[in-house]
Amino acid sequence: QVQVVESGGGLVQAGGYLKLSCTISGLAFDAYSVGWFRQAPGKEREGLFCSAWSGATAYYQNSVKGRFTISRDNAKNTLYLDMNNLTPDDTAVYYCAAGGPRSAGFCSNSGSGMNYWGKGTLVTVSS
Repeated sequence: QVQVVESGGGLVQAGGYLKLSCTISGLAFDAYSVGWFRQAPGKEREGLFCSAWSGATAYYQNSVKGRFTISRDNAKNTLYLDMNNLTPDDTAVYYCAAGGPRSAGFCSNSGSGMNYWGKGTLVTVSS
């Protein structure tokens, strides 16, 4: 059984830092593309970053470029999202997802290439 579990969300002041983690069990992590998505109140879900199984990395939102960084540790089956200089506009539920194995999954802004999703972790940035 595949489990996708996000952690690290919380309340932070504008300009602050958070690091999100996503641990995925029940699949061959290194054969999956994995990504971070978020959904702000009243808005549609959007893709942030995706780390493809091939080693490529894609990003989808200019608003987080230079502030957010994605990384993956295949030995720990874990995906990370470092978020710096947070703003109230970053307030959202952050989701982790995995797609695969290999070419059966793919990175995209919509998340259509993802097979497994976590329940999300809430990030709230106060002004």
